[in-house]
Amino acid sequence: MNFVPFGSDVDIDVADRDQILKLLPHVPAMIDHLGVKTKHNSGVYFTKIPQDPLTGNASIDYNVAEDRGYIKIDLLNNSVYTLIRNEAHLNEMMTAPPHWEKLRDREYFSKIVHIGSHYDLMCAMPQPINSVTRMAMFLAVIRPGKRHLAGKTWEEVAKTVWDKPTDGSYGFKKAHGIAYSVLVCIHMNLTG
Repeated sequence: MNFVPFGSDVDIDVADRDQILKLLPHVPAMIDHLGVKTKHNSGVYFTKIPQDPLTGNASIDYNVAEDRGYIKIDLLNNSVYTLIRNEAHLNEMMTAPPHWEKLRDREYFSKIVHIGSHYDLMCAMPQPINSVTRMAMFLAVIRPGKRHLAGKTWEEVAKTVWDKPTDGSYGFKKAHGIAYSVLVCIHMNLTG
């Protein structure tokens, strides 16, 4: 049987990753950069993977491990989730339409997760951000690989925003853009 490697990129936002990792057996991922091996900031394996007995980290660089079929999960701390009381509250904040017009207020904008420092870029967009889809595209335009789309209409942005950058710069996948956009909406609703 031939193994066919696949690319995986699993990110899970949590309120406190340390609490979760105390409960689940895991192996921290490892980064090997020019022979210097360090612990990955957020990546862990919940399946068996060769482990360095001295550090406790995986003994295979996370990129090589992915090529070999190991699936790294990035557990990311996200303080927005500390504001959520329970699942019903999360569902309420996720489904309530945010007050998009508040994004024009610099002070309000600056408090919102993932976008707060990009007020001027938002103002450069010729049309308002008034939907989850437009917020997702804005989050992609913030990234270096799509910054050239700043100032274009949403119709123009939509044509290429989800294409992988060809110059090796960082860009957002559509799934990430939508997920982050929903989180921004949740935070907007929590912020009032």
